[in-house]
Amino acid sequence: MTSKLSGQARTDALATLEGWSEVPGRDAIGKSFKFADFNQAWGFMTRVALAADKADHHPEWSNVYDKVEIVLSTHDAGGVSDKDVALARFIDSIA
Repeated sequence: MTSKLSGQARTDALATLEGWSEVPGRDAIGKSFKFADFNQAWGFMTRVALAADKADHHPEWSNVYDKVEIVLSTHDAGGVSDKDVALARFIDSIA
């Protein structure tokens, strides 16, 4: 089972993520992405979906035309874990 990040480990991990912020009222991180159009947004989501499924760690997200909102939290850990940080880094690498 994956452990929730806390204390200095959490602070250090989140400091490495550009543009991600803690979601108010939840133990989760989130980020908004904007693309040129729906096609680019959907392509981005497809690449994230393939990587997330391979890692067996799936985001909460929504898409409206050129915008994608992503929230990451490891449900079985009860909050943000290393899995979320790793997925956030991957997401940023393809955005």
